[in-house]
Order: sequence, then C-alpha cells, then structure tokens
Amino acid sequence: MPRQAPDLFSYRPYWAHRFGTAPVLPMSRAEMDELGWDRCDIILVTGDAYVDHPSFGMALIGRLLEAQGFRVGIIAQPDWRSTADFEKLGRPSLFFGITAGNMDSMVNRYTSDRRIRRDDAYTPNGEGGRRPDRSVVVYSQRVREAFKGVPIVIGGIEASLRRIAHYDYWSDKVRRSILPDSKADLLVYGNAERAIVEIAHRLGRGEAIDTIRDVRGTAFMTRAIPDDWQVIDSSDVDTPGRLEPKPDPYAAEPCAKGSSEGGETVVRFEPKRRLPREKTVLRLPSYEQVKADPVLYAHASRVFHLETNPGNARALVQAHGNRLVWLNPPPIPLRTKELDRLYELPYTRRPHPAYGDARIPAWEMIRFSINIMRGCFGGCTFCSITEHEGRIIQSRSEDSVIREIEILRDTQPDFTGQISDLGGPTANMYRLACKSREIESACRRLSCVYPGICKNLNTDHAHLIRLYRRARALPGIKKISIASGLRYDLAVRSPEYVKELVTHHVGGYLKIAPEHTEAGPLSKMMKPGIGTYDTFREMFDRFSKEAGKEQYLIPYFISAHPGTTDEDMLNLALWLKRNDFRPDQVQAFLPTPLAIASAMYHTGRNPLRKVGRKSEKVAVVRGARRRRLHKAFLRYHDPENWPLLRDALKRMGRADLIGNGKHHLVPRWQPGKSRRRAASGRNRPARRA
Repeated sequence: MPRQAPDLFSYRPYWAHRFGTAPVLPMSRAEMDELGWDRCDIILVTGDAYVDHPSFGMALIGRLLEAQGFRVGIIAQPDWRSTADFEKLGRPSLFFGITAGNMDSMVNRYTSDRRIRRDDAYTPNGEGGRRPDRSVVVYSQRVREAFKGVPIVIGGIEASLRRIAHYDYWSDKVRRSILPDSKADLLVYGNAERAIVEIAHRLGRGEAIDTIRDVRGTAFMTRAIPDDWQVIDSSDVDTPGRLEPKPDPYAAEPCAKGSSEGGETVVRFEPKRRLPREKTVLRLPSYEQVKADPVLYAHASRVFHLETNPGNARALVQAHGNRLVWLNPPPIPLRTKELDRLYELPYTRRPHPAYGDARIPAWEMIRFSINIMRGCFGGCTFCSITEHEGRIIQSRSEDSVIREIEILRDTQPDFTGQISDLGGPTANMYRLACKSREIESACRRLSCVYPGICKNLNTDHAHLIRLYRRARALPGIKKISIASGLRYDLAVRSPEYVKELVTHHVGGYLKIAPEHTEAGPLSKMMKPGIGTYDTFREMFDRFSKEAGKEQYLIPYFISAHPGTTDEDMLNLALWLKRNDFRPDQVQAFLPTPLAIASAMYHTGRNPLRKVGRKSEKVAVVRGARRRRLHKAFLRYHDPENWPLLRDALKRMGRADLIGNGKHHLVPRWQPGKSRRRAASGRNRPARRA
C-alpha cells in the first residue's frame, strides 16, 4: 500500500467552524439566515431528495465537510429547465459539488429495456421525472450559466463510472469522458472523502482549482503530460492485436557500447532503471480510437481494471481530441477509526423537514439499517461496485456499529426494535482481507474469489459472528435481519457463520444470487459454479431444520448476460422447473458504464483475458426479441411467455419439451385471458429452490 494518507479529521478546521453544527444542512436562504450565514462555502447539488442519513451520499459528504468547518448548503433535485433553483443559495465562496445522486441517472430513469420508469425511489412520494437524463452534465451546465467562473467538482457514481471514454447502453455508442461534457474543473471518483476534504481545504487556503492536480482519486482535463513524467503506452502492458513488438520498459536493455571477444561482438546487458511509479503515467488508447475499434475498447477496459489497486495503480491518461483526461491513482482506503467517525457524525437520519409527510421510498427501505463496511473483492463483471468503491474492504469497528444501533434505538421515536440490515455492498465481507499487506499492495487480480478463493484471503467470519451476537444482545433490539447480498462461496468456508445467520437473522426467506447455472455465462460473470450454491443450500436447510424453522432460499438470476446462449437459458429454465421454482421478479442484464461485462457486450471480446485481434469472442444477446426470449426462459411458467418459448424450442430442435407432462417445459395449449394470471403463479408463495 502507498504511504499513509493524513487522517481524514486531522486538518485544521476552516475558520467558519465557529458557526457550529447545523440541525440539518440548509436548503434555503431562510435556513441560512437562521444559522447566521451570509453565504455557503460549499453548495452540493444532488439528483436525490436530501435525507440526512449516512446511506445518502450527499448527506455523508455534506456532514463530513461541515465537520471540517465549512458551511455547506444543499440544492436537492433542482428544476434544471432554468437557473433559478441553482441560484437560490447564492454563490459559494469555494465551490459547487455536483452529483446525480445515489444512482446513475440513466439507470435510475430507464429499465434494461430502455423504457422510462414510472417512479423514482429517491424522490418524495416516489414521483418520477424529477431529474434529467445525464444529471451531472445538465446540473453543471446550469451552474456555469448562473455563476461564471465558480469552481465545479463533480462526483458520485455517475461521474465515477463515466470518468473515461465508456460504452453508453442508452445511446448505444461510446461516449467521451463526462469531464469535457460537464466542463467541470475536477472529478472525484469512488468513495471520495479524502479527495473532497483535501480539495476543500486547499481551496480554502487560496489555491486555484486549476493548480490542484496531485490529489489521489481525482480526474481532470489537461493539455499535455508534464516533462518530468515518464509515459508507458498501454500496448506495452497488454498488446491489442497485430502491433510491432515493443520493448518491456522494465526489462534489461543493451548498454550503448559492445566489446569484441574472440572476434565476436558481445553486447553486454545492464538492468534498466525501474520507472518511479509515482511519476509514471499509462497512456490508454484515445477516445477516438476506442470509439472506432472494439478491440481497442476491450483492451482499454482490461488495462483500466488492472490499474485499480491503490497499492500499485499508476496514473492513466486518455486523449480526447487535442486534450487529455488525466486520472490520478485511486484513493487510499479509510482506516477503521476514520470510517467510525464518518458514520457517527450528527445525522438526523431523517428527510429534511421541508418534505413534510411525503414518503421517500429509498429512505423507508434503509432507515433502520446499519452500514458496517464498504468495498467488494468479488469482482463480478456486471457490477459497478469495483469501479466505484474498489476491492479493498473498509470496515467499521464493532464498538462504532453498536453505538450507532444505540443512537438509532434512543433517538428515533418510530423505531420498533427491528434492524433491517447490518451490511454493505455484501453481507459477509466484514473485516476480510488479504493475509499479507505486501501481497495485497502488489496484487492485480480482478477478484479474490474467482476462479477460486485466493489462498492469501482470510475468510474467517469470527468478527462478523461476534458483531451479530453483540448487536442482538442490546436492550430493546428485537430482531436483526441481514438484507445485503450474501457471498455464499465465502459463507460455506464458515459453517458457524451460516448457522448463526440461519438461526437468528433470516426471516423466512434469504435472497442470494447464483445468477446462472451454466459454466459459459458464469465464467463471464466471474461467479462460482452452481455446485457451490448446492453446498450452501444443504447447509441452509440443515441449520434451518436444527433451529426448528421453515425457511427458504430465493435465488436471483440474470438473463441475457454476455456469454449466454439460448441453450444456456434453456438449461437454466429446466433447472428451475426441476427445483419447482417460479421466479416472479427477474433481472435482465443492464450494461452500465465501465463494467467489464459492458465491454463484453459492446465489443464481443473478453477483457478478462489478453485482448487481441484473434482473441476469444463472447456471445452477446442483442435485440429486443432475444432479450425477451432469455427473460421468458426465467419465467417459463408465465402463460404470456409460452408462445415465444414454443417458437424458440422448435427452432432449437427441442420440441420434445412442449407438452402437458411433468418433464415438459411449456404446455401445448394456450389459456384464455381469464386463466393466464392463475396459471402464471403470480402472487403465489415462493417455492423452495
């Protein structure tokens, strides 16, 4: 791991700390007046409603900046059709921070079939249409119109996932980095606490925004690479196709002079000086190149993902026309004591009072949950956690988690003693890490658990078991559920954990995500084989029986993922039928920016391996009809899907699966409308998988 970063709370407080802590961060001039502020130092613009809860990014960043002494205002879900809402708090003395919210705005607004969603869980009363497409770009443009020359820093998941040239599913093309489109001064990516605090203090000391170029976890536009930096082309790291071989920059090279021995010229080799990593930048293919050449896009994706470990990542640069997008290496993860203090800032844990009695569905879902860790080393190719939060797990202390539960119990009048979740991106990676810091810092694996669990990974769940037991023992706590996604290939390494989970923290059903049954798609997802699921299911059933409980697993699956054939989906449907499982809600693959699976979808190549002109090609499910077919296989029991499935089975030479017997997948007859709903099994209790 690189040198230790300064403690997040070690900075000298900004002069405005004398104003103290705000009951809630202000959303109006009237609230600013009540606090005695003439202006804000920092204004945060977000596509979400403002909920003062640490699960909402703007609340967490806002309270953190407040703890540093800055006056922070919030503009939540502004009307982007004019500048009026962006002007209501005035001009900040330091900068605007802009985010789309907890979700990418395109994922928030559109389904995997590119249809507009009717609702928005992050909006009062779930109302849809309260944020624009590509919110970060639109908000940044309005701020520029309202306040010429004000520094703009963009961040959050939308900015993180669009920090370099990326495939955009909704326009079906490669888009350039969000930086030139938004015209922001800086982009902070990932969990940006270290970066945003350093930027705020440096601006507070009078530094100009265009001189802040050395902060980890940031990206910016520049005209040229400084003379004191050494450049490595990405093709030196991973050659994409038929290129002339280039020398390894770390290999030995011949010295300038040869000598004659026995009439034969001998060239003596001397080791080349290793390039200093902190002054080395890796040049990716340009935006124009990756837009025009799918192989170069897949190559760039592979190289990008190999440079995401904070311990060994180099700076990256990608040309966009005559300018460059420069990415500094990822931020150094927060230490436990920093994470503790961050989550124990004075959040009200409620929506801003301006919303009155309006329901905010996303808050209602997480209001009684506790975040105990961040990051994920699973590396699932369809997931954006790796690109955003990174692979290194950052965990809170047990004491901090217990204190938050006690605060929740003692300060929330509508708390009934039920904790809805103790988790994070995953349920059971709490305090799991590489056994060696040196190995962790040097590692370039994309996953610690695929194709098998790394021998250097500590899989001991003892800390998590102890945390569960301490939390359950607290007075006033009646039930603690675990709702975060369970990594069951890790769980089976700890039968004691599975027993603890099943006995005390499952409320009848446990959702897990094997995602598929077939080796082809699973290998492109970087997920374990279905045999691991079977092992976990056996343990789950055994411990449920021992606890005297009737409990069921609810497995989730993905349709139309890259690497999936029609035959793979048929085999999955047959597996579901054999296990008498009828999924109601199913997930179709949605290519999100920067994800490895999205690169597969766009290019038809596999960036998990070295990319070349003749390298492995990946089956890709395109077109609305094939995507509907793959989804229909997951809902084989729905009469609405039977005509489509019958046609597909005949085409595939599997008409033997059409009939009225138990071994058939779909019947020959088609019920009328009045009988379809009953036949589909909708609203039935979930079956055991």
